[in-house]
Amino acid sequence: MIKPVVLLTDAFFFALIAIFVGYIFYAKSRPHLRLIWAKFFRNRVAIISAVFLVLYFAIALLDSLHFHESLDRSDQQGRIIYSNEVVSALDKLLWQLRVQSEKTYSAPFATHAYVKEVIIEGEVTRQYYPRLLYGGNHLQNPEQEKSNDILFGIVQGILLGLLAFTIVYLSVSSWYAYRKNVLLSQVISSMIRGQTEFPWRVLFITLMLVIVLIAIITRLSLDYHVLGTDKIGEDVLYQAIKSIRTGVLIGTLTTLIMLPFAIVLGISAGYFLGKIDDIIQYLYTTLNSIPGVLLVAAAVLMLHLYMDQHAEEFNNLTKRSDLRLLFLCAILGITSWTGLCRLLRAETLKVKSMNYIEAAQVLAIPKMKVIMRHILPNVMHIVFITIALDFSGLVLAETVLSYINIGVDPTMHSWGNMINSARLEMARDPVVWWPLIAAMIFLFGLVLCANLFADSVRDAFDPRSVEVKT
Repeated sequence: MIKPVVLLTDAFFFALIAIFVGYIFYAKSRPHLRLIWAKFFRNRVAIISAVFLVLYFAIALLDSLHFHESLDRSDQQGRIIYSNEVVSALDKLLWQLRVQSEKTYSAPFATHAYVKEVIIEGEVTRQYYPRLLYGGNHLQNPEQEKSNDILFGIVQGILLGLLAFTIVYLSVSSWYAYRKNVLLSQVISSMIRGQTEFPWRVLFITLMLVIVLIAIITRLSLDYHVLGTDKIGEDVLYQAIKSIRTGVLIGTLTTLIMLPFAIVLGISAGYFLGKIDDIIQYLYTTLNSIPGVLLVAAAVLMLHLYMDQHAEEFNNLTKRSDLRLLFLCAILGITSWTGLCRLLRAETLKVKSMNYIEAAQVLAIPKMKVIMRHILPNVMHIVFITIALDFSGLVLAETVLSYINIGVDPTMHSWGNMINSARLEMARDPVVWWPLIAAMIFLFGLVLCANLFADSVRDAFDPRSVEVKT
């Protein structure tokens, strides 16, 4: 039995997913949007980046399904007693990584601790590297057996990954053949040769690599700490995966908070002009003149002061860190709408001078109707391009802010906190390098895919780009 828990960031994230699903149905009903997105999905780079982004977002979604687990006892009235700890669906999937902690540091794929322990035997003091509790504990002779065992695990992971991919490939191919009313063999042949309009071959090759990589890591993580452990013995792979939700939420929720300010104020400034335009320009010019880091730092310090003065309302660490994450998203959203606002103001001025807008004004059509039916649809391409381009910048902003201790709560998993903790680890002897490398790999993967995805969105929505057909 479980008791669902909806955190504030969960609610906003689910709302964003609902908006995204609604836009999909809206785009399907608009021929011009269908053509734009069809052009987007014919781009091979877009397909590859979309696969990895879907993986990141799927992990973030699983980590946003929170609940309390029931205990093995009930109260005097027979009611189920639930644990005070808030866990997520991702925690249950990664339960082994979560609970199998060592005493302290251990290197990737290590079978012994990274730090020596001192043992006193009579009058003799001896230092040695103790065996890990979980890493490679199934090996009798690690020095001789570890290499072959890791190789065997990799082969098993590849075979399991290929089997899972084959099931996915045949399922999708069968569905596509049924939809097109053709033979399955013809569909498979055309996909392999790359003779379909949609780049199925690129999609399946990317899926195969992703599934095989996940299978290999999953298989090896059953017996080893693939990315080692940190100072308190927690698995670094688990930390890096759990940090995905923080990075994704920073990029998405900040965008959700930023858009209303940018769209409403940008279009209003460009369409109404006069005093409204002067006030809005003064507002975003003033806001741009203040360093964003100072605003974030001041807001976070104010939040800390409020939490300290109302400690009884924030006795739950999970809800406390969640509120700080949401507050950080709000501050970043409030301080980052000015760039898009400028662009929308300029684009609205251009669209307003079109003949059909002037005709609508002559016919005395209400201004709000003109904005909703003519102005807003014609500036949405700028909104999409800006959202895609700003996502990676917001993810990096969280990393920088957490590095200087004004980002997310220190108890929350994030790449910024991992990098911040790695500062002292890089200065010790011997150097503990794997937490920093793990955070950089996962952060680099998300930012790179987001940038490639943004470039593809820009090419698809840019009206000046012309697709040459041969």
